[in-house]
Amino acid sequence: MKAKKPEGFGEQFRGALGYLRESRNYVYTIVLTFICGGLLGFIFSGEFGFLDEILKGLLEQIEGLSTTGIVLFILQNNLKSAFYGLALGVFLGVFPVVTSLFNGLVLGYVMKGVWLDSGLADFWRILPHGVFELPAVFISLALGLKLGMFIFSKNKSFEFMERAKNSMIIFVFIVVPLLIIAAIIEGLLISFYQ
Repeated sequence: MKAKKPEGFGEQFRGALGYLRESRNYVYTIVLTFICGGLLGFIFSGEFGFLDEILKGLLEQIEGLSTTGIVLFILQNNLKSAFYGLALGVFLGVFPVVTSLFNGLVLGYVMKGVWLDSGLADFWRILPHGVFELPAVFISLALGLKLGMFIFSKNKSFEFMERAKNSMIIFVFIVVPLLIIAAIIEGLLISFYQ
């Protein structure tokens, strides 16, 4: 019997992209959860005043940083959040769902504050970095959710390894570049408006 030739990177990457396409229902679940969180944060913003302290703490951490420092700070936070969302999904996918809901809640809360301050005029300042950041986070959280569902597979160990491998390829070659672009855009915008 002939030994199976190991897959090259190109084959692995194509396989990972196929895995991502197969994961679209998980992406939809994460996006829907995020939207629900956003609506809750916007409609019931009065109930989430505790978020002011969290947001204030984040702003204090970037105060006085150079543009490069802000970009690196944002990138580090986003990478940690996306990676933990993926990796901790192994526990039945609970962490990615909660993370998506909370991130939506925060964005909805912030958008309500912007709405009350200036109406639609300043919404555009929030949106540009989301073009790259949100898809990256949604993909990462969706893959974490799917990773956690390995427990319902017939061949659990094989499924776990396959899902983990494909998730890490996607994380490194799709999520990370999107987060780098998002951090640069957001860092430049924050520096410009400081």
